[in-house]
Amino acid sequence: MNINIDKNSGFCFGVINAIQTAEKYLQDHQALYCLGNIVHNNEEVNRLAELGLMVISHAYFRELHDTTVLIRAHGEPPETYQLADKNNIILIDATCSVVLKLQKRIREAYQQLKGSNGQVLIFGKQGHAEVIGLLGQTKQNGLVISSINDIDKIDFTKPAILFSQTTQSLQDYYNLIEEIKKRYQAVGNASLFTFHDTICKLVNNRSKQISDFARQFDKVIFVSGEESSNGLYLYGICKQHNPNTYFISQEEQLCGLPIESSDSVGVCGATSTPMWLMCNVAAALSEIK
Repeated sequence: MNINIDKNSGFCFGVINAIQTAEKYLQDHQALYCLGNIVHNNEEVNRLAELGLMVISHAYFRELHDTTVLIRAHGEPPETYQLADKNNIILIDATCSVVLKLQKRIREAYQQLKGSNGQVLIFGKQGHAEVIGLLGQTKQNGLVISSINDIDKIDFTKPAILFSQTTQSLQDYYNLIEEIKKRYQAVGNASLFTFHDTICKLVNNRSKQISDFARQFDKVIFVSGEESSNGLYLYGICKQHNPNTYFISQEEQLCGLPIESSDSVGVCGATSTPMWLMCNVAAALSEIK
């Protein structure tokens, strides 16, 4: 069997930084709290748990005092920092630099629009960790637009500035932009709408890379956590370009898949998929006779 691992798959730099930050702290300490899963991949979360990383909820965080907590790459709203200061919690901030920049831009846009009763629009997944942090920059006054079906939330008589969650599909974003433009134009208010391309370029480039990769093989094994938005998005692209693409979260799930020893097989994954897990999958594939 010819097996190849996609060299472009695996953690993005923001996730790598968060994980390395946790590992470095745990070299000198027995345990560290992490506010939410450090990455949307259970296998990696379990590995880090063995090192002492303890995932906590926001409800649990509110009860903590006099301790240390890691903020993951997704970022947090201002309220998290305020509560930490009140409860004497040391925050190790591993927010992705791209997300931090976006939070700042949204915060500035919110201040800019307050005088004109304008709207900050955020294209993203409702309830996603990054989106919660972004929405917090508007004191919960921003509008989350998950798809074109949500644009009726917008008041087209008022100014609006649109931003995107960093991991959204660029094509879906531009489709949304065009639809919002049309609605503003229809009421003669085209000048009231502006937008910014805030999708991470490294994440966006993965779509073309992974489509090129998927076409090279008889079968593709896509490895990702089931809760990863980026994983589901990239899996869909793989499936589009190679119908013989199979989604798994761990190597044990290879059992029963229609993989033959004569197949050429590509192994790839999301920006939340650890390379060690893809290597384990490749090793398990090599045992198929």
